[in-house]
Amino acid sequence: MDRITMDILRQIFLDSHSDWCVSLFMPTHRAGRETEQDPIRFKNLLREAEERLMGKGLRSPEVQEIVKRPQLLLQDQGFWQRQSDGLAVFFSKNTYRFFRLPMALKELVVVSHRFHVKPLLPILASDGVFYILALSQNQVRLLEGTRHTVDTIDLENVAQTLSETLPDGFAEKKLQFHTGTPSGAGNRSAMFHGHDIGDDIKNRIRQWFRTIDKEVGGLLSDAQSPLALAGVDTLFPLYKEVNTYPHLMAEGVPGNPEEMKPEDLHQQAWAIVEPVFKKEREAGSARYRQLAGTGQTTTDVTEAVLAAHHGRIEVLFVAVGVQAWGRFDPEKDRVDVHESREPGDEDLLDFTAIQTLIKGGTVFAVSPEDVPDQALVAAVLRY
Repeated sequence: MDRITMDILRQIFLDSHSDWCVSLFMPTHRAGRETEQDPIRFKNLLREAEERLMGKGLRSPEVQEIVKRPQLLLQDQGFWQRQSDGLAVFFSKNTYRFFRLPMALKELVVVSHRFHVKPLLPILASDGVFYILALSQNQVRLLEGTRHTVDTIDLENVAQTLSETLPDGFAEKKLQFHTGTPSGAGNRSAMFHGHDIGDDIKNRIRQWFRTIDKEVGGLLSDAQSPLALAGVDTLFPLYKEVNTYPHLMAEGVPGNPEEMKPEDLHQQAWAIVEPVFKKEREAGSARYRQLAGTGQTTTDVTEAVLAAHHGRIEVLFVAVGVQAWGRFDPEKDRVDVHESREPGDEDLLDFTAIQTLIKGGTVFAVSPEDVPDQALVAAVLRY
């Protein structure tokens, strides 16, 4: 899996110039015979991108210059054996990025003067992503989840076992976890071979957790998503003592995560974070209703585009699965909305959502019926 940070998103979206930008999306497979079909599907989509570029008036050598870097993926067999659920590729004459993502993407090729990012909104929006940090004596895992998917993030600079942090000769048997009664039952929830965790071991665990927290904090430095711990209950307060990530959940997934598959961790963690997401959406909707009619909200696409460009949107609800075609001229500060797509048009909903995100606003990507006032966009303005 390849993470899309806010800095990367800014670079992708703001890389708008006179050259043509190609945005390519497709579903992929993690294992099985279907993985053999993924490069074939990708090759067909690249051919479609070439045809569209030729249709824009580019000569064949110019087109080949644009597609030469993504074409190299067709020769990388290992790349196709290390896939997640979806692949997004952005390329132009000067830009080339790809992302293997834990979400099933529909096949789509967009050729425009700006990269098309809207299919990724479900994992970029404020209620799109959460994280799970699974801690156990013999394994540390960081997982990224959405409502329907889960994938692993590599932790390269962390000792994977507690014993790696202890002096040589420290009795291994003293480190074995035993899960007891759940927290809140009035008894010990975890022990080391029948003994409560002593101060020496606690200090060693804290030291280990500090290195984990530093690595996790670096990976999630610009994230706003909740992080749920998974592990035996005794470890939760020790990790919370050293944690610096501001969105750590108070509740965690109890038990030894070594025995849990990613899908099991995902299911239990989703039950913890879903109420948080729901509360945030409801708060955003309530704020919209409270300010409706005061001039501090809008459902007008033109006004929303301009407000997003100038960093004025605080909260945005945007409909997924639909488009609002048109053009935005930043030099003239002018928006033209069209009933149907015309040459040179872009999806103005995509533009509004991404501009809101990169300028610090909150975005909820929802089905059309869940947008306040059943509009294509509903925005709360900062001023």
